[in-house]
Amino acid sequence: MRRGPRRPRSLRSRMIISSSLLLAALSVVIIAITGLTMRTYLMTGLDQRLDALAEHSSAARGQIGAPTSGLPYLRAFGVPAGTIGVSVAGRHDAATVRHAAVADGTGRLTAPTAGQRRILATVEADGHRHTLDLPGRGTYRVKAVRADTPNTEITVVTALSVRPVNQMLGRLLAAESAIAAAALAVAALTAATVIGRQLRPLQRVAATATRISREPLGHGAVRALERVPEADCATETGRLAEAVNRLLGHVEDALADRYATELRMRDFLADAGHELRTPLASVAGHLQLVRRAPKSAAPQAEYALGRMESGIGRMRTLVDDLLLLARLDTGRPLAHEEVGLGPLLAEAVADARAAGPDHRWEFLMPGNLVLVEGDPDRLHQVVANLLANARAHTPAGTKVTVTVRTTDDQALIRVADDGPGIPPDLLPRIFERFARGDASRSRATGSSGLGLAIVAAVTAAHGGSAEASSQPGRTVFTVRLPLCTAYAGEVNPPRKPMRRELPFG
Repeated sequence: MRRGPRRPRSLRSRMIISSSLLLAALSVVIIAITGLTMRTYLMTGLDQRLDALAEHSSAARGQIGAPTSGLPYLRAFGVPAGTIGVSVAGRHDAATVRHAAVADGTGRLTAPTAGQRRILATVEADGHRHTLDLPGRGTYRVKAVRADTPNTEITVVTALSVRPVNQMLGRLLAAESAIAAAALAVAALTAATVIGRQLRPLQRVAATATRISREPLGHGAVRALERVPEADCATETGRLAEAVNRLLGHVEDALADRYATELRMRDFLADAGHELRTPLASVAGHLQLVRRAPKSAAPQAEYALGRMESGIGRMRTLVDDLLLLARLDTGRPLAHEEVGLGPLLAEAVADARAAGPDHRWEFLMPGNLVLVEGDPDRLHQVVANLLANARAHTPAGTKVTVTVRTTDDQALIRVADDGPGIPPDLLPRIFERFARGDASRSRATGSSGLGLAIVAAVTAAHGGSAEASSQPGRTVFTVRLPLCTAYAGEVNPPRKPMRRELPFG
């Protein structure tokens, strides 16, 4: 049966398991090093005791040669139990085992088996220690020495069992393993407690993020998002909590902007529908009037056609504004040529005076030639929109003043009026699209809210900026444009022929 994918362990579990495995590995290394060191120490002691017994057997050569004496050194005090001694007369194939005994640690001797005697009799008296496995007794350390008597060539073989060393090592390793296991259990419990406490702020972050993920953030107004509890910023989890809270603040701002944009878009769609529906209805009505009118009613037909042209013009203006903003949003390049701001502003003010004769218009001509690089038609539209905004939102008799001056590298166009001013709640978003000072859709007072948005977009496309300041009796719109490179920084650049000169007055 195929199993499903394994569920990933939590960070807390992985940290506890990792630390426990590391401690277990260290414990194994320590136990291994301790065991090797202890074995070396015990084997060194065993070899020293073997050397002492072998030397003692050599010193007792006279007694060994006596047929009744046997191996008397095995009865000495302190001889370990299981020690084997074998005396061999002759060498190699002619060797004969004369005596063989096993000490039991109490002074009594027993006889080894024939197989054990045969193996021990083959040990060479070379002065070195050897390790042999004796049937029925296990591993032994063996050393053979010459103990010749005056009449006989004798070799005495002494063997000490390695079993006590192995037993002691086994008990030591068992004790160390038990201690290590207990220490690992205590360490795991301690690690679980400490790691759980240290990860608690991170768990709060995860819990908060999980709850926020269940919020309906895709649409509509968004309430204030929950924040992660504050933690010590000196720790990683504290810095994470601070970063998450800062991120949540940015998310709230973005969602608020999105919701505000949605509201403005709804208003704009309603306004655009109204703006388009009215001229469409007018065009349709006058078209039916023209179709039904008799051929002799030429004045009525001409009036209807004129109204249709007016409605179509209004629709074309709205569509053109939308298309211009769309082109600027996509970064399409504008025309690029030298533009003299003096004649451009004079022409725009003359047009505004013709459209609003009930306002007082004033244009202060610059004392020097002001040249910028850009699209003359779009720059003319910027100034025209500012003047149309002043005309539409100020009462008759308002004075509108247009000035232009230069700084080291910028041209500043200012359109100021002494009208009632801009509402304070509208001023921060005056250049946003679809923002309107009048919520009504009346053609006389309302607007589509695209004029000042076009001002900001076109100015930004030229590398400049637009700003507004207002108080009752004084409203100023300022457009900043970079000067032509050849004239930037010059206070009084040389005069050149204007791009075009138009009468003003």
